[in-house]
Amino acid sequence: MRNVSFTLLAALMVITSMVGCDNGKKIEQMLALQGDSLNAIIAQRDAEINEILATFNEIDEGLQQIANAQERVQTATMDGERSSQKQRIKENIQFIHEQQEQNKQLIAKLREQLKQSRFNGQELQRTIDNLQAQIEQKDQELAQLRELLDQKDLQLMEQGEKIASLNENVGQLEEKDRQQQTTISHQDEQIHTAYYAYGTKSELKNEGILDGGDVLQGQFNQNYFTKIDIRTTTTINLHSSSAKILTTHPESAYQLVKENKQYTLRITDPTKFWQTSKYLVVQVR
Repeated sequence: MRNVSFTLLAALMVITSMVGCDNGKKIEQMLALQGDSLNAIIAQRDAEINEILATFNEIDEGLQQIANAQERVQTATMDGERSSQKQRIKENIQFIHEQQEQNKQLIAKLREQLKQSRFNGQELQRTIDNLQAQIEQKDQELAQLRELLDQKDLQLMEQGEKIASLNENVGQLEEKDRQQQTTISHQDEQIHTAYYAYGTKSELKNEGILDGGDVLQGQFNQNYFTKIDIRTTTTINLHSSSAKILTTHPESAYQLVKENKQYTLRITDPTKFWQTSKYLVVQVR
């Protein structure tokens, strides 16, 4: 307001020098001119101040929006690593970056406004420098947020690789388990599988099962035999009134029972009966 005070003083001096004059109209004209000049100066200063304050408000609002975005990033980071949260973090970091660029442009505008203004702006200059420092601090914090996001991405990538490796190991273990189960099932089936065949002497010879006095010593027809599970099949109907077991089996492990003039083989101890041979040959008539 120093310039304004000086102008008023000058006006008063002119008025004083004219007190003794009779020319009142000139005095009035001078006062009117001085008043218009003062009003123009005040209006210009008000406009400059309002423009500068508007720019200040834009920068302040931008810094507040950045602070809010930083808070959203921290909240999303603490909540977890779901893909939707990760996307929100990236969007907020991008928003902070864009707002920072806008604030830097506003700072440059503010400096130019102060440079072109007619009044002493030392205090305003200090305020601008303080805002500049805040923006630079936000740049550092933005870099830290980006580094944090990169670390999270790296952690997620490493976790993804570990999960993929674990899934691969689990898949291999499951496949190995299936193979083992298949092997065990096959072995179990082999252990509990036996074959039997019965027929007349000529039928057994025709199938290569009986050769002279020898049983199962040469090539024979495997398809002539019936496949059974020794855990479930313990009774074999022979459909004949005459039956003779030609293969070797412990007599204590079976019974030949004749019912309605036909023989039935009843295996009383399957494990013992089949331990000598898994093939049973019975000659009937």
